[in-house]
Amino acid sequence: MKFQIDATSGNARATTLTLAHGEVQTPVFMPVGTQAVVKALDFTDMLNLGAKIILGNTYHLYLRPTSKTIKKFGGLHGFSRFPNNFLTDSGGFQAFSLGKMDGKNTKQDENGIMFKSHIDGSKHYFTPKSVLDTQYELGSDIMMILDDLVALPNSDERIELSINRTTKWAKEAIEYHMEQKEKGIGLNQNIFAIIQGGISKKFRKMSAEQLCAMEDYDGFAIGGLSVGELNDEMYETVEYTTAFMPKNKPRYLMGVGTPEDLIENIDRGVDMFDCVMPTRNARNGTLFTTFGRINIKKAEFKEDQLPLDEKCECYTCKNFSRAYLNHLYRSNEMTYFRLGSIHNLHYYLNLMREAREAILKDDWVQFKKEFYNKRVAK
Repeated sequence: MKFQIDATSGNARATTLTLAHGEVQTPVFMPVGTQAVVKALDFTDMLNLGAKIILGNTYHLYLRPTSKTIKKFGGLHGFSRFPNNFLTDSGGFQAFSLGKMDGKNTKQDENGIMFKSHIDGSKHYFTPKSVLDTQYELGSDIMMILDDLVALPNSDERIELSINRTTKWAKEAIEYHMEQKEKGIGLNQNIFAIIQGGISKKFRKMSAEQLCAMEDYDGFAIGGLSVGELNDEMYETVEYTTAFMPKNKPRYLMGVGTPEDLIENIDRGVDMFDCVMPTRNARNGTLFTTFGRINIKKAEFKEDQLPLDEKCECYTCKNFSRAYLNHLYRSNEMTYFRLGSIHNLHYYLNLMREAREAILKDDWVQFKKEFYNKRVAK
């Protein structure tokens, strides 16, 4: 991976990642394609939206259809027909989510995570090496390492254990990755470590310093946020943590979030984001616009001839009215899910393009101010 900083405006950064399947310009939002597909859309929709990178889910793809099956099709790119870049997570978050259900579906130890499949109850064991083996078969452009994620709030003892495990696993993962590259495996695949530590400055500093000292990592992510803490706590934690992250490598905030979250964290030096919010909210009737959110299921839109957002150039807004989308949603027509998802993802991706342009012009402060002013005006 080649990484360059194109411009800065305050702490906001415009950068370029050159990966095996094309350039990714940041700030960037990565649509979530859990099952090697962004729900309700296909690869042509993603190309029309201008997506340069999407996120796949190691846990789900390992279980179904299996990484070995995907490898037979040429990895995620051949299997899904999406020609641009993929980032795959490690499965740590899914183990965390399963554990939250009843505490019986997962069990962490010093060497990895045991979990029961949500599909058939079968038992599996993820280790730092095994999740990389799975991602080698998936052929993703950026691979996330296995980390030990904990819910917030939590005890200092559990958070410190999380950091120690994550650091231990990170060392195992990077050593294994370098060994595999010497064998000709994963040569075009990049690897990111994940900083943990809850909302504690002490623990975030500890985790960041331990992980960022491993210079063979291609980038670093901030994990373990948006899991129960207040927004202001998240922003403060990100601002504190980025100060310990190298400037010459990409910074990725995992699982975040609303348009406001993206703007606030770009302001704090983050380059990359992912979240299910735009597609999940679309399916539930919540659509993002220049002026804030609207709930398309409301009766007030039944005869509304306007597009969702008069400032939007997406396929949905250029062709369909609020009234039609209201009708599709209330009729439970599947076409609504596609049109709503196209709009929300266009909004997110376009917001990132506009943010980048503002940074390149060193006009970030004014851009951020106008972003909020438009919401107040409505």
